Amino acid sequence: MDESLSFDPASPVFHENPHSVLGTLRKLQPVLRGRQATALSGRTFTIWHLFSYADIVAALKDPRMMREIRHVLTEEELGRAVPIPEEFRALVDSQRNMMLFRDPPDHTRLRNLVNKAFTPRMVQQLASHIEDIARDLLAPWPAGEQFDLVHEFAFPLPVIVIAELLGVPKADRDLVKGWSRIFAQVLDVEVSLETLLQGNQMIHEFQDYFRDLIDERTRNPRQDLISSLLEVTDDEGGQLTVQELLDMGILLLVAGHETTRNLIANAAWMMCRMPDMAHALRRAPHLIPGAVEEVLRMEPPVMLTSRFLAEDLHIQGIAMKRGDEVNLWLASANRDAAVFGEPDQFQPNRSPNRHLSFGQGIHYCLGAPLARQEGAIALRLLLTQYPRLTLAETPLRWTASSTFRSLTALEIETSL
Repeated sequence: MDESLSFDPASPVFHENPHSVLGTLRKLQPVLRGRQATALSGRTFTIWHLFSYADIVAALKDPRMMREIRHVLTEEELGRAVPIPEEFRALVDSQRNMMLFRDPPDHTRLRNLVNKAFTPRMVQQLASHIEDIARDLLAPWPAGEQFDLVHEFAFPLPVIVIAELLGVPKADRDLVKGWSRIFAQVLDVEVSLETLLQGNQMIHEFQDYFRDLIDERTRNPRQDLISSLLEVTDDEGGQLTVQELLDMGILLLVAGHETTRNLIANAAWMMCRMPDMAHALRRAPHLIPGAVEEVLRMEPPVMLTSRFLAEDLHIQGIAMKRGDEVNLWLASANRDAAVFGEPDQFQPNRSPNRHLSFGQGIHYCLGAPLARQEGAIALRLLLTQYPRLTLAETPLRWTASSTFRSLTALEIETSL
């Protein structure tokens, strides 16, 4: 292993051009030892990085790669005697209970219950309404205008969709926007103390708000996802607890908003960069779903996920210890030439397109069908409403995030 290779996913250089860095590491050091970290208990562990498609797929399917550190280490090793600081307690407790961060059997139970409420039929029925929302958002911006596509379109569209799904009134959408952005920042690789404090406050605010909404839906069910989640039962007659509903609401909010926002903005940016491709898609709109898959592959909204090792193991002959953390760089896997021919070329008819942007295995993204649908509708409307899309501002402003491939703004010029 080449110990001279360094990797700082928190650096501005990486944020501006992650694919160049990831491509070099995938070629020279597909399994990379990262920094030593120290837990609250004083326990030290290594953070590893995987960059190849084969290694990442294997890790996503390996039951020894776990989400919950409490299933990996003993109480003594975790240092339970060290209390969680009160200013972070609500945030830590909520994250521990979210389906995204759970392992079987708890994950299996939660996912099966949510699957009964959040069905493919529900997603399909949303298509025409999503299109109406998207048209309304673009209506103030006729061809010939310049506007910030992130602020005016990519950000509000998924907020409105997920807010309506959850049953959040129109007047409260701005609350949803703020909560989603803060929690997305909490999920990053490097998180500041200020962000953690904001995240903890957000949890309190969200749970207070959502608890009232759950109470109201318990008394007066409606045709929304919260009412459905209140009704579903598992094979033993079990239901989601109120606390599980609260934590599920936060997860659905962020998963349903932040990733789709990035997908739409990244798609628009790529069309600005590739006017010939945009023209080809206007002439052949049946290729738009495939174009969305290529956007997901080349500029994934979420660039990595992580796991904890439940036992000592070796990857490509390199020894890792139980309790170590492994970062799986989905954005790197998606451009692995061992799987994707001409990986840096945008090919809307690429088949098969086995990108990992929605993960794989038991944690495959529950909201993938909705994200794909919103992305396809948004891209089609952008291409049909605007015969030409060009960047009005350079350089681009990328969010200082190692987890999300996210533009803070995208000023575009449109023309007739």
